[in-house]
Amino acid sequence: MSDKIYVIGHKSPDLDSVAAAINYADFLNYVLKTDNYAPARAGEINKVTAFVLDKFGFKAPELLEDAAGKKLILVDHNEASQSVDGREKAKVFAILDHHKVNFSYEEPIYLDIRPWGSSNSIIYSLCKIAGFKIDKKMAGLMLSAILDDTVITKSPTCTEKDKGIIAELAPLAGIDDWRKYGLEMFKIKAGVGDMTAEGIIKNDFKDYEFKAGKFGFGQIETVDLSEFDGRKEELLAALEDMKTKNGYRGVILFITDIMKEGSLFLVAADNTEEVEKALGAKLDKNQVYIPGIMSRKKQVVPKFTEVFDK
Repeated sequence: MSDKIYVIGHKSPDLDSVAAAINYADFLNYVLKTDNYAPARAGEINKVTAFVLDKFGFKAPELLEDAAGKKLILVDHNEASQSVDGREKAKVFAILDHHKVNFSYEEPIYLDIRPWGSSNSIIYSLCKIAGFKIDKKMAGLMLSAILDDTVITKSPTCTEKDKGIIAELAPLAGIDDWRKYGLEMFKIKAGVGDMTAEGIIKNDFKDYEFKAGKFGFGQIETVDLSEFDGRKEELLAALEDMKTKNGYRGVILFITDIMKEGSLFLVAADNTEEVEKALGAKLDKNQVYIPGIMSRKKQVVPKFTEVFDK
């Protein structure tokens, strides 16, 4: 093994995953006085990530398609089903995350897992403790990632800690109105006219292994649900195709309207009655709108765990 240690987020990386890889690698190199830590990504970046990287002058991290034989630090995830291919043949040194723990390893490693709204909130806290000076570029990247993951603080995953960090980062990043900037990001994120159905589903997609089988959950945010009115059948067909080809028990896309604060669920599953039980709502033609649902991590996956992980 070489001395390089890749800091890498999950497959179908969102902005928090990519930004955490960049910022945590930078932080570790500073604290440990080395240049061995390198940011990486486990998939193609989405539109809002590309926008933010360009806005604040960052290059996209190296694409790592096979981690076998590599040294890794995992950020923004810990579940094996969400990790880069080859993780089982890699050496994992540490995890920094803000999701539920579903991880086992044959030896002790460093874990920093906090119930906050964003991995970048954790990294910001570490930077403050270590006296690491956050420049305008890094502040902009951190702020953008936190706003994205907390849905401009509207998500139930957003904590008072996240809100305080946003207030501190905005002036460092040169952002006068972080709410206006966050909405600008989500308008870019919501533009799906040129995206394929699979691209929409995989824009922010995670696998979860339950005792009853594997589920895939995709989420995309919008400022106007009507943008998807003409594409529901296409998306449902793509979900069914993904389920069949990849051995899923179910594949679910939920489209979150950040203005109305609710989500439209599109479902392809072997047993829709069980899915209805998890959602707490009846499906009509394999779809249902549920007010108040904003978070996969806090409001959706726990309910599916109750039903499918018995």
